[in-house]
Amino acid sequence: MKTTWRSGNQITLLENGDAYYPAVFKAISQAKKQVLLETFIWFDDNAGQALHQVLLEAAKRGVQVEVLMDGYGSPDLSETFINTLTQAGVVVRYYDPSPLFLGMRTNLFRRMHRKIVVIDGELAFVGGINYSAEHITSYGPEAKQDYAVAIRGPVVSDIQQFVIDNLPESTRTRRWRWRRHKAQDQNQAGEAQALFIWRDNNHHPDDIERYYLRMLARARREVIIANAYFFPGYRLLHAMRNAARRGVSVKLILQGEPDIPVVKTAARLLYPYLLKAGVHIYEYQQRPLHGKVAVMDSHWATVGSSNLDPLSLSLNLEANLVIHDREFNQTLRDNLMKLISHSTEQTQADRVLLPGPRWWGLTCSVLAFHFVRHFPAMVGWLPAHTPRITRVPPPVQPELEQQDQHATTDSGGQ
Repeated sequence: MKTTWRSGNQITLLENGDAYYPAVFKAISQAKKQVLLETFIWFDDNAGQALHQVLLEAAKRGVQVEVLMDGYGSPDLSETFINTLTQAGVVVRYYDPSPLFLGMRTNLFRRMHRKIVVIDGELAFVGGINYSAEHITSYGPEAKQDYAVAIRGPVVSDIQQFVIDNLPESTRTRRWRWRRHKAQDQNQAGEAQALFIWRDNNHHPDDIERYYLRMLARARREVIIANAYFFPGYRLLHAMRNAARRGVSVKLILQGEPDIPVVKTAARLLYPYLLKAGVHIYEYQQRPLHGKVAVMDSHWATVGSSNLDPLSLSLNLEANLVIHDREFNQTLRDNLMKLISHSTEQTQADRVLLPGPRWWGLTCSVLAFHFVRHFPAMVGWLPAHTPRITRVPPPVQPELEQQDQHATTDSGGQ
């Protein structure tokens, strides 16, 4: 499958689970034929239970429901939780599940990190929001700041095709025929141009990074990047510096209150290299930042699941939507500028706090710089097994229930 720009789309920004969950759950509740859902994390809390309920109801009314979740990100759902779905006809698959070793998850690398929903081939959602209560602002100070988009229009067919093409071969053909029929009937929904891009470990290993690089090279006035886990490779760092040096206002919104403390430490090792070139760095202080979005000038934007770190850029399976639309760009830019104005602290070059004594901090900074410069080559050293997609079978009916069914059949159903 090739990436192609599609015109005539309507794209809506959804901020946090507060906006995302109601939109997704409503769409699933109104689905008539098909629901395709991929997620990294699905927890058995109030958000996860709400998703469980709408998927269950959709399956019971005859909707074809396919779910793929990551074996590392979603390891703790109970048999009862899953069996209730599969018994109703929901197809549940895990991406690369692995048993615990000494009570620990060991399948860390090459995760399925995408967050995608497609409803009836007509409406899609792409972004960085998982299914857990920590994506709702009422969760408290640890609630994550994040984004997704709702999409109508021709690009939905590309997203649907992508999801179907990644299903096991045995289930793909009949759904592909239905998808092609739907695509032919789909009308334009708006004025936005959109391009669906993804990263995999086969044919598209650096697509998302290439679009970021292209955006930075073409920027003329302003670039704003909000990214949760920031430790990009040398090419991206160099492109940010080059843009700033030719007069582009490059603003980075990074974690100031991270959910994983080492994330902040690692990112700060790169600050001096960027600040010296004029890049503006803002640390988001209100809550953990989980967003993966960017805007450029007045027309380019991206929203998706890909961080700018070694896992997302070189190992995980990711998906982003690239958008050319002035109205959407303005909406997202206004949101990010509001974060900068009210919820961040700007980092100054003379105030960067590196770990330990000054000599140790400088040493760490040099090592970090060379690591990000060479990490694409080092990725080949990491575990490279072929991940598997495992379907959860429906629960076996109890023996007595089966006997009752046979007895009813033998008696002619009387």
